[in-house]
Amino acid sequence: MYEDMTYEVIIKRMLDRVPKGLDKREGSLIYTALSAAAAEMQVMYIEFDTILKETFAETASRENLVRRASERGMEPDPATKAVLKGIAEPQTVVLEAGQRFRYGTLYYTITKLLGDGMVQLTCETPGVIGNRQAGRLIPVESITGLVSMEVTDLLIPGEDEEGTEEFRKAYIQSFMEKAFSGNRKDYLDKTNGIPGVGATKITRAFNGPSTVKLTILDSNYNKASDVLIQTVQETMDPVAGNGDGLAPIDHMVTVDTAEEVIIHIQCELEYENSYGEEGLLEEIKGAVEAYLEELRTSWQGLGDHGCMVRISQVEARILTVKGIYDIKNTQINGVAGNLELDKIQIPVYGGIKIDSRS
Repeated sequence: MYEDMTYEVIIKRMLDRVPKGLDKREGSLIYTALSAAAAEMQVMYIEFDTILKETFAETASRENLVRRASERGMEPDPATKAVLKGIAEPQTVVLEAGQRFRYGTLYYTITKLLGDGMVQLTCETPGVIGNRQAGRLIPVESITGLVSMEVTDLLIPGEDEEGTEEFRKAYIQSFMEKAFSGNRKDYLDKTNGIPGVGATKITRAFNGPSTVKLTILDSNYNKASDVLIQTVQETMDPVAGNGDGLAPIDHMVTVDTAEEVIIHIQCELEYENSYGEEGLLEEIKGAVEAYLEELRTSWQGLGDHGCMVRISQVEARILTVKGIYDIKNTQINGVAGNLELDKIQIPVYGGIKIDSRS
């Protein structure tokens, strides 16, 4: 708003107000006195512009956005810790909660014993950095009889602290739709606020009056693990209808996750001979997986509709791969048309078959 208020503009305005006949040339007493004041006024206008930007949520820096949002009882979601499944070898080794393991610079602690050598491990460092899905851990202290500890599954993904732009969007949207006890917005806010949950769809009265079904994805927008489902169930409604969780009294909540639909692509490609088939397939996999991830990310916003896997989009993404210059006769799961999923299904890459190439 004040970008035009430069030093040159300010001092000219001040000199124009000096009576005629007085020496206003650069270096004169009047010019020297006014130039110092003009410089300070320029700084003042810069501060005015900064204050104006920091006043409104759309332009505020993170610090002042958080201060503004705190007036509505909102704050950025903190970083959360990843929970993984580990399997010890041999399975008969005696393990205890609290024992620590290391992978690189990260440390993991046993938080729950699952039996048969299986344990739940929590990363001590919050954030996505702990989302390891495979690898061998090294015990910090010697454990009698332990040969190895392998990570096999990511049970609850860790999340980084909520980003500035996501938090800004959430704050602005909080004025558009109000969360009320038991309404749709309330369920979405509470469920998505549970660490590890990335998206939720709500089915009302799915099994009669006062029943609610929550279909969730994890924070990586993949199918939720049984541990995450159970965590959300216990948080929302541990005893059906009692109101002991976040769900209102008399609301019977069932938590489930989306059904994965494996997406197989079949097509004919023309590509430059200088590019190897194996390298192209890896690039194609990355391009198609990125498209399917975009669909899963938008899954919650589709409401009662499901994802639409479009042939045009699949072809467009494949054509972005360097070396490929044409594609035709594309099929998705054996059909030469778009694939429409239902509201609780998500698409997952299952591979590509290239019929002919040149």
